Amino acid sequence: MKRIVRLDNLTIGYTQRREKTIVARDMTVDLYTGELVCLLGPNGAGKSTLMRTISGSQKPLAGRVLLEGNSIHEMSARQLAKKLSLVLTDRVQAGMLTAYEVVSLGRYPHISWTGKLGDKDHEVIQWSIKMTGADELTGRVLAELSDGERQKIMVARALAQEPELMILDEVTAFLDLPRRVEIMQLLKKLAHETGKAILLSTHDMDLALRTADKLWLLPKGGDLKVGAPEDLVLNGAFERAFLSEGVNFNKTIGAFQMQRDAQNQGVQLIGDGEMAIWTKRALERAGFSIQPNARIKIEIPNENGLMRWKMLEDDSPHEVESIYDLISRLRITE
Repeated sequence: MKRIVRLDNLTIGYTQRREKTIVARDMTVDLYTGELVCLLGPNGAGKSTLMRTISGSQKPLAGRVLLEGNSIHEMSARQLAKKLSLVLTDRVQAGMLTAYEVVSLGRYPHISWTGKLGDKDHEVIQWSIKMTGADELTGRVLAELSDGERQKIMVARALAQEPELMILDEVTAFLDLPRRVEIMQLLKKLAHETGKAILLSTHDMDLALRTADKLWLLPKGGDLKVGAPEDLVLNGAFERAFLSEGVNFNKTIGAFQMQRDAQNQGVQLIGDGEMAIWTKRALERAGFSIQPNARIKIEIPNENGLMRWKMLEDDSPHEVESIYDLISRLRITE
């Protein structure tokens, strides 16, 4: 891997009525080829400002963004387009252009003033489409594609620029879960197989924790933290960045959980496997705590595949057919 981007003592923010507002300061960090890096942070931390500054569309208040050793903000638009591609959340209005024609737009930084695509350009376009798994979409009009299909095409267009750095801003924001997973897996594949450096800002913390090679963690009013997802979870940086009233990050399961001021009574849970895992989740969501000596015992499953619950002093267990029925019965006993 080689260093492709360096934030050199970078301070970001904006100027309004000649007054400077600093969002984050003194950031020095490197981005390497072949890595998928996810930028995470709470709302208002400055993620969008940082992405705009790194992409060259906003000037820093201090410091530099270096792309292969050159200041991004001193490069011409054509030079920058050959090194950096950008994919945004906004829906692109492409009229009646086909998906292939949209991908071909990524070649324009490389072609002559005639605007004609050569054989090599078409080879790159076809390669980009194949790498993103969008072969079946090429003849369709972009406006007719689903959100997930459109994002694949926009990633292919960015790849067709043959950049060293790909920047993607909330590209999974309006996708359903399967499509979000698909796009994240695609980006990781592209980083590892093409050697591109890929920087993605996202609010999808769970997918970032599972997919990213590295996280850039930007707390509100704090210092940028950089590391493998697991390192930032274990050292507490992840939890501190998103610390807020009513929400805790559970390191054991790697997910956020809502705090509850008061819980219902405790229950014993006996069993294992998927049913036990999801029953435990439902019980905790409903406010019941799992306790080894609680007077209500839940056994799952019995020989009929049904859950069985009983009071310890009651010898006759009651059977329920669903987790919903179980929670309803438990609430009646309170």
